[in-house]
Amino acid sequence: MKKIAYIALTNLAQYILVNMIIPQLEEGRHNAKVKGIFFVNDNVYMLTKGTDTAERLRELYEKGIYLQACDQCTYMRNLASSLIEEAKIGCFPDFYAAIGDVDIIITI
Repeated sequence: MKKIAYIALTNLAQYILVNMIIPQLEEGRHNAKVKGIFFVNDNVYMLTKGTDTAERLRELYEKGIYLQACDQCTYMRNLASSLIEEAKIGCFPDFYAAIGDVDIIITI
């Protein structure tokens, strides 16, 4: 099974995650081992406490998927204290170190 990581970068990332990838992961049918998801730009809002998406991501974290928000994106939006505790805040080198070896990184 391939080990992969996602970078949620585009304006369609939320739609793709919420309607495609997260359901597949929840149902155990994604057919790849997702090691982490890095949220960039406005996608950091998906990690906001109290939202349905953040709660679903929290459950994926408990299954071993690393979650990280871009530090500059988070601070620029004044969101550091609003993110779920499971989401780390950092930059690309932090993400790469945390996810370890992967076969591919996919930008969505």
